[in-house]
Amino acid sequence: MSVIEIRLPPEVWEDVDEGVEALLDKWLVREGEQVATGQPIANVVIVKTNVEVSAPQAGRLAQILVPEGETFGRERAIARLEVS
Repeated sequence: MSVIEIRLPPEVWEDVDEGVEALLDKWLVREGEQVATGQPIANVVIVKTNVEVSAPQAGRLAQILVPEGETFGRERAIARLEVS
């Protein structure tokens, strides 16, 4: 079993100025829940654009690192996913 960190994909940040943060609007799954590859797990708002974050692999959402309503920068992981 291994743990991977979930971040916004780099392409989401392409046209965003350095120093601008995203807002974690809503978690669609809870910590400890199983997720499928590609399953939407969170809604994020960045520069007035809604972004749906999907699970990169199937596994269990082991830890939420950014709570709803908190902002975060481009290098910050928003969650950890436990995969087998």
